Amino acid sequence: MVKYQDDALDRTFAALSDPTRRALLARLGEQDGLSVSELAAPFPVSLPAIMKHLDVLTDAGLIVREKTGRTVSCRLTAQPMEQAMNWLNRYAQFWSEKFDRLAAFVEEDTWPMQPSTPIPAQPLPQPNVQASRSRAGSARGRKKSTPPGRKPRS
Repeated sequence: MVKYQDDALDRTFAALSDPTRRALLARLGEQDGLSVSELAAPFPVSLPAIMKHLDVLTDAGLIVREKTGRTVSCRLTAQPMEQAMNWLNRYAQFWSEKFDRLAAFVEEDTWPMQPSTPIPAQPLPQPNVQASRSRAGSARGRKKSTPPGRKPRS
């Protein structure tokens, strides 16, 4: 089995898996260069919790933090997101081709026509009564089997 390993891509998807981190990225997408306290303001979590989320985003390379005096501001970086989009686009193209082929198959005019009148049901065959009696007679004369691992008594 082939193992595809790209740590940067793994970190990107792991960072994007959390809704709070996605919301932080969305806020930075609307207004780049927000301070940490401005980013944290609308969230009902503590500032240390937001800092941990920002650490994950920084480790994934999705944001860059810059300190000016006592203020730390954050801004988006594009490269990790571009790599993730390229990876997703390969699979989007694959599935798009599959769905296009399925749609073409479904839309073909070569489907067999449905009969307008129902086909009458065939009667089911009746069991052979003679055969069932002969089986019952032979079942009486059978020897009982012994459990596995035991020898029959003589």
